[in-house]
Amino acid sequence: MFTVIGLMLGGMCIGFLLRRRQLTGIHQIITVLIWILLFLLGIEVGENRQIIEGVATLGLEALAITITAVIGSCLAAWALWKSVYKRKRREA
Repeated sequence: MFTVIGLMLGGMCIGFLLRRRQLTGIHQIITVLIWILLFLLGIEVGENRQIIEGVATLGLEALAITITAVIGSCLAAWALWKSVYKRKRREA
């Protein structure tokens, strides 16, 4: 766990130090890395016998909660993205 926190803090420090530079293509790299991580997570879940066997026992309520949570996360991320870029445009 401390490794993950250390990596995140390290990335934040590097990002802080590079904040004045124009990094072209970084958004595409991040998007690709996120897709790779999601793919690897899917493989991990697919390999877990207990999870796969339990899929059939999941109820409609669990499915509704999952879909609602995903939609809510997407909307919150979109709102944050819009807010950050509005602020950047005003500052520019």
